Amino acid sequence: MKQLLQQYAAYNAWASKLLFERIGKLSEEEINKEIISSFPSVYKTVQHMWLAEEVWWQRLKLVEHIELQSDKFTGSFNEMAANLSKQSQQWISWVDAATDNQLEHVFAYVRNKEQLKMPVYEMLQHVFNHGTYHRGQLVTMLRQLGADKIPQTDFTVFCRKK
Repeated sequence: MKQLLQQYAAYNAWASKLLFERIGKLSEEEINKEIISSFPSVYKTVQHMWLAEEVWWQRLKLVEHIELQSDKFTGSFNEMAANLSKQSQQWISWVDAATDNQLEHVFAYVRNKEQLKMPVYEMLQHVFNHGTYHRGQLVTMLRQLGADKIPQTDFTVFCRKK
C-alpha cells in the first residue's frame, strides 16, 4: 500500500507541475476568464485544488481550527501554483516517512458540523484522486481557451518517465 501511495503522491505533484507550467503561459485575462465548469475560471479551479489539499493536510495534522491561506489568496496564478506545489511536496514527504500504522490509522474530523472518521490511506487516495479530477477539468478549460501544446498528464505517462 505504501509504495502505491508514494507513487500517487509523486504523480499528483508531477501532473500538477506540468499543467501549471502550461497554464502559466496564459494571460491573466485568460486565467481569470469565466468558463462554465465546477469553478468559474482556471484560477478559481486551481485555488479550489489548493484549498482541498490544505484542508486535508490540516485534518491529518489534527489542527482543531483550520485556517486556509488559499481561501483568502488574491495573488498571481504563478504564486498560487507555487503554494499548491509546496503543499503537494509535503504529501510526498509525509507518505515517504509514514509507517504502515500511520497509513492505517483512523482519524476523526468535522465537516459541516458532522463528526466523521476515515483511515489515512483512504484520505490520501481521495486527495490524489481529487487532484486528477480537477486537472481533467483544467485541460477542458484550456481547450476552451484555445490553448495548444497541453501536456499529457496521464498516470501511464508518469510511470513511463520514471
